Amino acid sequence: MAPPANRVPELMADLLEWLAMTTEHPLIAGCVFHYEIEFIHPFADGNGRMGRLWQTLILRDWKPLLVYLPVETVIREHQDSYYQALAAADEQADATPFIAFMLSELLAAIRQATATDQVTDQVTDQVAVLIRRIGNGELSSSDLMQTLGLAHRPTFRENYLNPALAGDWIERTEPDSPRSPKQRYRLTAKGRDWLQWHADQ
Repeated sequence: MAPPANRVPELMADLLEWLAMTTEHPLIAGCVFHYEIEFIHPFADGNGRMGRLWQTLILRDWKPLLVYLPVETVIREHQDSYYQALAAADEQADATPFIAFMLSELLAAIRQATATDQVTDQVTDQVAVLIRRIGNGELSSSDLMQTLGLAHRPTFRENYLNPALAGDWIERTEPDSPRSPKQRYRLTAKGRDWLQWHADQ
């Protein structure tokens, strides 16, 4: 049974304090917070959605790209198992069954997201190097060739620059004047996300 309504403010304050102080890994902390929201049941409706939202926020603070995981979709497809895991945790007075379930669902969501993106978002080794060399800066094609140690411009364009532009990993600073002498290249939002994701690995 959920705790009585007059205990909800105190329990939520304790839970938020725990989240601010915990040294648990964010994957575990997110699952625990999610479970405790469900158990405290602070709202008349929507506690599951709020628990999943909080878990997503905790994951996002750890690795920003995780905010895009389709966790809601994966759980919706396994809703019975979700409620069974909650019930098992309640029965044991231990969040472990729910944590194990949620970790498996997060892994499934990551695999689903990877499978969705693997065709359109494949990065060749050359494009990966180019993304890393640009980083948070803006470089001309000559600067890029120099930092890559390349002297043959057609090779640079065919294997590095054009695939990066076509894949929307980089963009021109002067998109309306491709041949402008002031032309530089920088990462798109997609390129920055890729760089951050791989920097965190």
